[in-house]
Amino acid sequence: MGYYTRVLSTKAECIPLSQLRAALADTGLDGRIEAETDDSSDWTELVLVHADGVEIAAIERNPVVKGSLGAEEIEEFCDEVSEAEAEPRSAAEWLQKFFPKVKNIYAFQHLNGADKKKGFEMLNAVRGAVWASAPSIFQADNEGFSNEAGYAILWQFSESATGPWWMGIIQGEEWVHFQMNLGNKRHREAFRKGQIPKGVRYA
Repeated sequence: MGYYTRVLSTKAECIPLSQLRAALADTGLDGRIEAETDDSSDWTELVLVHADGVEIAAIERNPVVKGSLGAEEIEEFCDEVSEAEAEPRSAAEWLQKFFPKVKNIYAFQHLNGADKKKGFEMLNAVRGAVWASAPSIFQADNEGFSNEAGYAILWQFSESATGPWWMGIIQGEEWVHFQMNLGNKRHREAFRKGQIPKGVRYA
């Protein structure tokens, strides 16, 4: 299956291929986006590659309509965050309200080229263009979901996760963003309870 990151977008219209190519060109890096169709405004599969043809990412757009793969994914995400171990609960509840707004899921399968010659930088530019085109959130395998500002809000990291990470906790109607240490037990416990850990760096 490989490693996936996703953008859950509230925009019903497909982001034009030309817009993604422009975002890639803005990086000044030597890559390209290959498509099976010339229709820039209604694509479903793309491949981001280095100039030498090494593939960086396979990109798939799944519209969220009744009976579609996208709708099935949203249903799975709803089930996932409704489970008791989905913490903090405030974030799980916020996601349950956000999911019905999602109109397109853009899935990025990270391939070998992502780790070569600034491949990840190119992938990030294209993914960022999708995310910025409408109110959207990120989802990443083994990392969980973000809020609309791009901060991680649900604990789905592995027990071996360590290092600094930018997080968000909802306080009332507002998000508070900060950087915590994923390997710090006290930070983890506070975050999962919906509390801001002591000693963190605020955004």
